[in-house]
Amino acid sequence: MTAAEIILALVTLQRGLELVLARRNTRALLARGAVEIAPAHYPLLVVLHAAWLIALWTFGHDQPVETIALALYLVLQALRVWVMATLGRRWTTRIIVVPNAPLVTSGPYRYLRHPNYAVVAGEIALLPLTLHLPGIAVLFSVLNAAVLLIRIRAEDRGLAPSRGAREQGAP
Repeated sequence: MTAAEIILALVTLQRGLELVLARRNTRALLARGAVEIAPAHYPLLVVLHAAWLIALWTFGHDQPVETIALALYLVLQALRVWVMATLGRRWTTRIIVVPNAPLVTSGPYRYLRHPNYAVVAGEIALLPLTLHLPGIAVLFSVLNAAVLLIRIRAEDRGLAPSRGAREQGAP
């Protein structure tokens, strides 16, 4: 196996395990009365991420590894873990809103409204650059930005009542 194949295998495994965790968290949240917001765009997100991985496997499996880009990608993985740990059982790949639950404002959410999306945007750009694939980095960064525009607007609408309550001093 090449170094690129090992990296891609680890990323693919990570994404698969994250989907399992997200599905478990989603079921638990929905069972507690949470609501999914804007589910229609979710298949587009899945296709985008699957196509990104397929493109990386297709064109990057035998590429040399750029160590600086890989190091930056690994920093993003630490940030991803921080986001997931901060959200705990509320972390999911879907937009799930728990009515009357306070917004998470600790961890990376102290600094950014959507830190997970910032991490994903960085990953989508950096992993292809790690494998010397700038075209894939640009293409999927643009596509991801379009999907995130839809997603962030939907999420902000779904969380608006919680934000409004927080800004008015509610617990």
